[in-house]
Amino acid sequence: MTRSSRSVLVVDDDQAMRDMVVALLEDAGHVAQSVDSADRAVEFLGERDFDAVISDIRMPGRSGIEMLGELREIRIDTPIILMTAFGTIDSAVEAMQAGAFDYVTKPFKRDALLVSLERAFERRALEQENRRLRRAVDRTSSFGEIIGTSAAMHDIFALIRKVADNRSSVLITGESGTGKELVARTLHFSGARAERPFVPINCTALPEGLMESELFGHVRGAFTGATNSKRGLFEEASGGTLFLDEIGDMSMGLQSKLLRVLQDHEIRPVGGNQSRHVDVRVITATNKDLRSEIETGRFRRDLYYRLNVIPIEIPPLRERKEDIPLLAEAFVRKHGDDRPRSIRPEAVEKLCRFRWEGNARELENMIERALALEDADELGPDSFPIFEEAGQQAPQGGPGNLLEEALVSDMTLSELEERYTAEVLAKTDGNKARAARILGINRRTLYRRGFSNRGDEIQPETESGTA
Repeated sequence: MTRSSRSVLVVDDDQAMRDMVVALLEDAGHVAQSVDSADRAVEFLGERDFDAVISDIRMPGRSGIEMLGELREIRIDTPIILMTAFGTIDSAVEAMQAGAFDYVTKPFKRDALLVSLERAFERRALEQENRRLRRAVDRTSSFGEIIGTSAAMHDIFALIRKVADNRSSVLITGESGTGKELVARTLHFSGARAERPFVPINCTALPEGLMESELFGHVRGAFTGATNSKRGLFEEASGGTLFLDEIGDMSMGLQSKLLRVLQDHEIRPVGGNQSRHVDVRVITATNKDLRSEIETGRFRRDLYYRLNVIPIEIPPLRERKEDIPLLAEAFVRKHGDDRPRSIRPEAVEKLCRFRWEGNARELENMIERALALEDADELGPDSFPIFEEAGQQAPQGGPGNLLEEALVSDMTLSELEERYTAEVLAKTDGNKARAARILGINRRTLYRRGFSNRGDEIQPETESGTA
């Protein structure tokens, strides 16, 4: 059955009206059947499905409005349009409250009924698609926005269920764009603290002095501009969860203060001399290798063990491509501008061939842009022309399209720098002396950035700092 050819059940005790409506529908390309009573309509819908029902309101026996309740139980997503020659405001309101999709009065114009019917078809298709997507998500996850069918994601779902009610610290690791904050939110809202605050903060967003005040608060007069006392985020999150994103960028001084809070469950506001007890679950996330950060002296080993009580590692999207179809469909629904939008299987297949260095964030960005630029309701392979450029070089891991990739995935400057450094090291086979010359930096800087265990040649440095 084509999109324009739908099945419609017509319910009216007037034979002439039934024949007229059936003829109208068939002329429009639909398949129509008719019955003369509400009882017969209920019987028909109990045996087969129709895309829509058009029913008179006033009939012998049960009225069209009385029929509505039973029909909604039998076919919950079947839209019902009611019609009557006795059109009043009261009956229209009653019909809509009873669950009717629309209401028309006799005599009605041909186009008015067909337009109402077409809107009913679109509404039903949208509701069915929403239910199908919810069922698909429910099969893979019970955590709302988190979507995945891969074994790796199923393992993460199982771990979240197991530790959601626990108050132990959680460290979430994974590349930028993999959804670390989403996992943190799911942990919070799936557990016993769901009714209490979830307070996120990015550790790269503020300098150390301001970050300390943000986390622990300050008393009046603690520093210039502190005209009033202020509660910190630890107190704001009391009874709930504090999410520290990009914990790997926290300064060493602040790391020491955070360690004391985790040990003693007490905070001291900046400028204050009294400690305050806090009941907060701390969840942290980073895209850095904290073990390498420890070896280079940029992260405290004791803090790492305090934070890493329950580790959750999110694999990159390129290692779980079976999740792409469902993610793509979800992003189409999210950015579809409140109208039915879809993505063709060939387009999804094309997306699955791309190496998603920006992970789910990059995929969402690309789909949102395609939806904004594409006038059609359906996205096809041609809706993603940038893929032709990015897809040719990105799978080989080459740096040629790194800037394009950064723009597509909203990569931060630090992420771009890290990626470019890694590409140069790969090009020089791990020789840091050669890589440092290409990058125009001191070889020791590579060590400070965590590139310390890549089997490079060790060569003496010159007075200028490179070999």
